[in-house]
Amino acid sequence: MSEKLYVAHPDEVVTTIQADDIGEEVQLDQYEVEKPPDGGYGWVVVFSVFLINSFVWGVAASYGVLLSFYLSNNVFPGATALDYAFIGGINFGVSMLAASPVTIIVRRFGTHAPMVAGIICQSGGYISASFATQIWHLYLSQGILVGMGMGLLFIPSVQCTSQWFDKKRSLANGINSAGSGIGGLIFSFATGATIQHVSFRWALRVIGIVSGAMNLIATLLIRNRNHVIKPAMRGFDWRLLGRVQVLLLLSWGFLSMLGYMTVLYSLSAFGKSIGLTTSQSSAITAILNLGTAVGRPFVGILSDRYGRMEVAAWSTFICGVSIFALWLPATGFALTIVFAIISGAFIGTFWMTISPLCVEVVGLKELPSMLSLSWATVVLPTTFGEVVALQIRRTASDREYLYVQIYSGVSYLLASLALGWLLYLRRRQQSANAPAA
Repeated sequence: MSEKLYVAHPDEVVTTIQADDIGEEVQLDQYEVEKPPDGGYGWVVVFSVFLINSFVWGVAASYGVLLSFYLSNNVFPGATALDYAFIGGINFGVSMLAASPVTIIVRRFGTHAPMVAGIICQSGGYISASFATQIWHLYLSQGILVGMGMGLLFIPSVQCTSQWFDKKRSLANGINSAGSGIGGLIFSFATGATIQHVSFRWALRVIGIVSGAMNLIATLLIRNRNHVIKPAMRGFDWRLLGRVQVLLLLSWGFLSMLGYMTVLYSLSAFGKSIGLTTSQSSAITAILNLGTAVGRPFVGILSDRYGRMEVAAWSTFICGVSIFALWLPATGFALTIVFAIISGAFIGTFWMTISPLCVEVVGLKELPSMLSLSWATVVLPTTFGEVVALQIRRTASDREYLYVQIYSGVSYLLASLALGWLLYLRRRQQSANAPAA
């Protein structure tokens, strides 16, 4: 009687080999033979990516404090609120726009070369921004140069964690993503304090120096497993766009990023609009990042236990509900802080889950190509999400941010519908492929 042997694919498809065929030459994917260790040096990689998220996205998250300062002070004559919103959006937009060329650079030169270039660009951008005297100087330095540095650091690192983990993949990525919360918490308080007691120019210089040193440590520690997995490293793989599930995942990313950018950058300025002090407004952004640091590993644990797509869909839905239930009625410091803590754990679900979800949809070998598509998809919402939010403010009203709140809440609810549809298709596909009892 034939005995069946099962070998797990990276995309969780099961290959069946009949024992009768053992005498024949059976070709197995190298990944199937050498599975991820689910630990070992992988935890060092988790630590290094944690640092990168802390000192790339954590720093970017603290821009809400700088944005609030820029909007309240005539730092650059002639500059408008739209200018300052664009600078924060350009950070994210340029970093995502760099995804395709950076993916190709990684394929040719490895992981470390672009990351070193990213350190130079990011740190140089912040330091040069501290000497800016006109708004276009800020566009080039804190906008484009910093954004390019973020992309060169983040894109090569984001795929590495998933290569080292299987059963603990979401937990590992949750710990990684918590780094942006820790970094945002530190830099929100530090930036606000430095602006108050020294100057905003020295705040920018401190950000550049500290982030550069920490990102260098992370770059020296990080390792990938490309030699084992041999992933497809296509800068922009159009063929993936022919899959409905891919389009739904990309739609989720696009819509959720509209809400994410709005909440991330608007909360501090919203605090001032309801009469809070400068220190209280800075504290709101810091508490938002605290919620991120505490909540994301917990969401990662839930994802590994109850399903990555299921938890991502519910987390996105919770974001939308919390905006209408907590942020919309907030008129004081207490309720705004409650919203910041709760939403902090969930608003950045995209950044925490996109890598594991890409593996779910296309498999580990196509992960870099799928991630490259994902980054390209969120260029527009990350660049213009906060710009739209500032444009729809009702500056003459006592509820200045009402339309902003509705806009961000609806974005998250629509995103949860897209991911829910994807989940439905996945379950129907699994039922169709299940063997008859």
